[in-house]
Amino acid sequence: MASIPGNRVEPADSEVSKADPACHVDDPVRLHTLAIRGSTSGQTVTFEPAPLVSCAMASAVADWLDTSVQPLARGYFTLSLAGMQVGGGQECRRRNRDSSGPISEHATGQALDIFAFKLAEGGKSETILVEKPSGLVQNRFLDAVRQSACGAFMTALGPGSDAAHANHLHVDIQARRSRSSRFCQ
Repeated sequence: MASIPGNRVEPADSEVSKADPACHVDDPVRLHTLAIRGSTSGQTVTFEPAPLVSCAMASAVADWLDTSVQPLARGYFTLSLAGMQVGGGQECRRRNRDSSGPISEHATGQALDIFAFKLAEGGKSETILVEKPSGLVQNRFLDAVRQSACGAFMTALGPGSDAAHANHLHVDIQARRSRSSRFCQ
């Protein structure tokens, strides 16, 4: 993944996993920038802040950006995806920050929270907040992005699904009993 020109994905230590063995990340990477594959102009997407995720999660995000988010940004706004405001990736905690229950996929670096999409091209730019889209076109773009996330990830949760996901889009690659089984709200 780091060998693709434009990608800035660095091997990382899973700092949190040293404190709690349940919070181990397989092949942890720090995700700074991903190249849009197939772009002739060397377009990249910057992650702010750079999250710590598993290499498998970084790969799933890269595929989703290439096949879905970038084409949707071009189609809705004639702009390119330039950046994403995200949560920090790995965080040793339980689901929905509850005090008990299953460990969150964030604990193993298999999840990412997205708060905003930043689009830009030729001096024009637009920021689309997941929590508060500005107008009908931004709302439709976010609906399409969310639907595409339902196919690209095993879980996709966003505003309207529950209170814990009211201000962001959560995506993860949690293995399920059946590969065709997905959780999408």
